[in-house]
Amino acid sequence: MTDLNKLGLAEARDLLRKGETTSVELTQSCLTAIDAAGALNAFVHKTPELALERAKAADERLKGDNAPAMCGLPIGIKDLFCTKGVDTQAGSRILEGFKPEYESTVSQNLIDNGAVMLGKLNMDEFAMGSSNETSIYGNAVSPWRRGNDDAELTPGGSSGGSAAAVAADLCLAATGTDTGGSIRQPAAFTGTVGIKPTYGRCSRWGTVAFASSLDQAGPMTKSVRDAAIMLEAMCGHDAKDSTSADLAVPNFEAMLTGDIKGKKIGIPKEYCMDGMPGEIEQLWADGTAMLKAAGAEIVDISLPHTKYALPAYYVIAPAEASSNLARYDGVRYGHRATLEAGDGITEMYEKTRAEGFGHEVQRRVMIGTYVLSAGFYDAYYNRARRVRTLIKKDFEDVFAAGVDAILTPATPSAAFGLGEMTDADPVKMYLNDVFTVTVNLAGLPGIAVPTGLDAQGLPLGLQLIGKPWEEGDLLNTAYALETAAGFVAKPGKWW
Repeated sequence: MTDLNKLGLAEARDLLRKGETTSVELTQSCLTAIDAAGALNAFVHKTPELALERAKAADERLKGDNAPAMCGLPIGIKDLFCTKGVDTQAGSRILEGFKPEYESTVSQNLIDNGAVMLGKLNMDEFAMGSSNETSIYGNAVSPWRRGNDDAELTPGGSSGGSAAAVAADLCLAATGTDTGGSIRQPAAFTGTVGIKPTYGRCSRWGTVAFASSLDQAGPMTKSVRDAAIMLEAMCGHDAKDSTSADLAVPNFEAMLTGDIKGKKIGIPKEYCMDGMPGEIEQLWADGTAMLKAAGAEIVDISLPHTKYALPAYYVIAPAEASSNLARYDGVRYGHRATLEAGDGITEMYEKTRAEGFGHEVQRRVMIGTYVLSAGFYDAYYNRARRVRTLIKKDFEDVFAAGVDAILTPATPSAAFGLGEMTDADPVKMYLNDVFTVTVNLAGLPGIAVPTGLDAQGLPLGLQLIGKPWEEGDLLNTAYALETAAGFVAKPGKWW
């Protein structure tokens, strides 16, 4: 069978079970596709030997009758997850040459489930960005193009390499992380599915930290069913992570019935923002109609503190980043600047960080250090934390009133061109997170589902927000939306 790399997880799993293909064949098909897709710059550390070794082991395991769902399935791992003996740089020069002696809990869970790692994927430096333009490896490029335009487009960020790789069929699925929308926004830009689970559902141990109270890992896949399969493999309680929830992980795939009759879907008026493109408004209206036709009850809701979410996020996230990134000092691992005679430890710190961190990371560390400083801590950081509590309460009130899920746009536009949002106005770039950051601030699960194309043929996605710990219910609502939308578009191959 040719084009095995174009399969999703569920299809490939079923073929493996029937003995109609092998993990080695699947893996080889993906490795060939990766080698031919250098123009996308999605995979930045390839591990073909390791992949084929794990594929052979998976084929042996598949001969038994108790192989897990992910056994033998080739996937990509975002460069933020520590992988034993394999370069882990978080897209930054400061971690150059770092090969961890341990495996992150999420990637270990996937290994235990028999998944095959093809390599590490491009990302914004330390996951700080919405376009994958802050990476030491250079830009990741979307496989999509606008009409007949040859301009390179962003695959979104920070999980841009993951989104590009899944959309271009370089792997069957990939891991991402989401601090303010870094799974859902790139998924919406590339016509893929991305779910950020409830904070604490996936362990953060061994994942390079950006903002510890917001970061959460999740899968990026070709369908909602694939997301359910992979999420179950990634989740689980981890004693090494104090924020990991000690809860049983349900069989998410078994919950995909597509039946949402009687479910209450909330439509928040605050997400209808000035200047929103007509295509996004129409997409949202169409999605609402699809869920209604599937038997859901549509209710108008209010999330009154939404307008404060973006400023609160851009105080809290940089504050936590400045604290987390203080460990990168050139002493223990990673890049160290060349020192001159007479330089002391202060000069070593300063030079190493100036050389090792890119401009966006430097900007956020400086903002974070400022808002945590003695004179401004209460005025900025503590106030932002209070706003966060109010945002969380907005959602709690809506769910307490009987709403099962909330439908919103995933992004304010389709994918934009690389270089179109320049350094001159970083706030313009930050506005890309306007629909996604509330979910991280409230610790809720959120999923982006592709539901249409814009006038230039680019994918557009909608976001569903669910109740805490009810990813199964959220995935089922997303499954109903996906079925109704019938999105099957793929990028035309130019790379």
